Amino acid sequence: MRVISGIRKGKQLKAVPGFNTRPTTDKVKEAIFNMIGPYFDGGMGLDLFAGSGGLGIEGLSRGLDKVIFIDQDAKAIHTVRTNLEICSFLEQAEIYKNDSIRALQILGKRELKFDVIWMDPPYKKKLLDNLLVTVQNKGLLKEDGVIVYEHDANDEIPEYVGDLHRVKQNHYGIIGISIFSYDLNKED
Repeated sequence: MRVISGIRKGKQLKAVPGFNTRPTTDKVKEAIFNMIGPYFDGGMGLDLFAGSGGLGIEGLSRGLDKVIFIDQDAKAIHTVRTNLEICSFLEQAEIYKNDSIRALQILGKRELKFDVIWMDPPYKKKLLDNLLVTVQNKGLLKEDGVIVYEHDANDEIPEYVGDLHRVKQNHYGIIGISIFSYDLNKED
């Protein structure tokens, strides 16, 4: 695992110890950033279910100003911190050990708005609707922001969840990537 592009290109990242976390492969990471960027002119990201922090760190390397990392696993939190130190990004990050929905509610109280939100939950939990509805209810996504949702390639992903529209979807072996954004042309 490494940073693929940007100002920290080539930096090697640590993986979360054990078998509970499934890191996003470099191939899938590159595909994700080609779908949403590939670079940013500032802005703020949220790496929910952060694992090793690879997606958020890639976002920082590619130009985001700040990323908040959330995971409920202590080993993951430690790995995120280590990887941020390796890349000298600690000052551009916040790291929290918390449940995803509770974290979204807390971030909503802070009235934060994100340009990009990465979500890579355990595939078997089927959290898409609950997560996207919470993001909308708490106003966490900027009007022109995107949500990157990683899932099992066999999952049926709806075209709409509330006001969020699935604008892109690709499969990479057993991994599916769906990109959601607000449908600004949708009629109520």
